[in-house]
Amino acid sequence: MPGLLINIDVPDLAAGERFYTNALGLTAARRFDDDIVELTGCEVPIYLIAKAAGSAIGPGGGDFRRYHRHWTPVHPDFSVDDLDSATAQALAAGAVQEGETLALPYGRQAMFADPFGNGFCLIEFNARGYEALLT
Repeated sequence: MPGLLINIDVPDLAAGERFYTNALGLTAARRFDDDIVELTGCEVPIYLIAKAAGSAIGPGGGDFRRYHRHWTPVHPDFSVDDLDSATAQALAAGAVQEGETLALPYGRQAMFADPFGNGFCLIEFNARGYEALLT
């Protein structure tokens, strides 16, 4: 079975570390040179990777990194016990909430952007969780 980890590009590693530790309560565990920090506190490690704005996204990507709000089909969702508290914490750290908090069959969800334009969600599951979507 493959392992999972999450990489998040940021233009400023110190600012990224401040945001994710303050917004989500993650902990900086290890540093790799001056451009990667490992964050723990979730089921999988999150690696913040310093990548300059305007740098190529990869050899075959044909695009460049931009740190204003951007869309991507993949984003992290963080499950929380108390969405209202977690929302306040994320906002205080510099997140931008996008839209209203949603009441959904599986719980409550709020969508955000970090200060670097990366999207993420906070979800407070109810007792049924995603099982509520199965009928």
